Amino acid sequence: MKDPDALARWLVQQHQDKATLRAAPQSLEPASTPEAIAAQEAFVRMKSAVCGAPAGWKIALATPVMQAMVGLNAPIAGRLHARQLVESPAKTAWAEYGRLLVEFEIAVRLGADLKPPRGRGTHRHDRHSVLDAVDAVTAAMEIADDRQADYAKMSRHGLLLLADNAWNEGAVLGRWRRDWRSLGTANDGLASLRGRALVNGEDAGSGFGRDLMGHPLQALAWLANEANDRGSYLAKGDIAILGSLLPSKFPTPGDRYEFQLEGFEPIFLRVL
Repeated sequence: MKDPDALARWLVQQHQDKATLRAAPQSLEPASTPEAIAAQEAFVRMKSAVCGAPAGWKIALATPVMQAMVGLNAPIAGRLHARQLVESPAKTAWAEYGRLLVEFEIAVRLGADLKPPRGRGTHRHDRHSVLDAVDAVTAAMEIADDRQADYAKMSRHGLLLLADNAWNEGAVLGRWRRDWRSLGTANDGLASLRGRALVNGEDAGSGFGRDLMGHPLQALAWLANEANDRGSYLAKGDIAILGSLLPSKFPTPGDRYEFQLEGFEPIFLRVL
């Protein structure tokens, strides 16, 4: 296996330089998913010195279309850092990123660990096994940095995206609701919730909880299984953001973003 710390150091420098996304040097380029995950874990350790300890998880590439774009056949997971999780209303500076992007998500806070399940046929989490671990739910906007990625060429860079912590740079969180089971329809719950984005007061699209792998709790189950496969787990107190309900947006300075998730107070982000 290639040196994961060496790739992580290279990624840290790329972010510091706000360098346009490109392939890593051949001696560092991950050749497999385990190599990319090892590099991500090293990158997260290094980033923690500035951005705070890991405080949760995220999903990227939740749909087959997005997976195909980067040459992968499954979603990928990344970590959230404590100092990059902020309450709405929030602001961020456009110039601090290679290229800022915003996504519109459902976030959950865990009230119990999601270690590998025992005594079940497949020994895998599903939407039913994770349900009781969800303490609270809120609306979220993910902050990410694609560093001017050329999406026509991203099929070459899927493993590098995984190593690069799925581009996460934090999240804006709304007010938590612990009565989340009362939301949505009786049959679908969170899956029926509609989310709507506004940019500078103008409608910018909408989506539903069911767009997240069929159900937000199914997305959470995937994330729990991914963490378990890495020899880790989603822990009590962790926050998980579960993928975007609508396409990513690319802000410009002066933009005002609003995300309205059914049943929750709107959340706001101002781009300076």
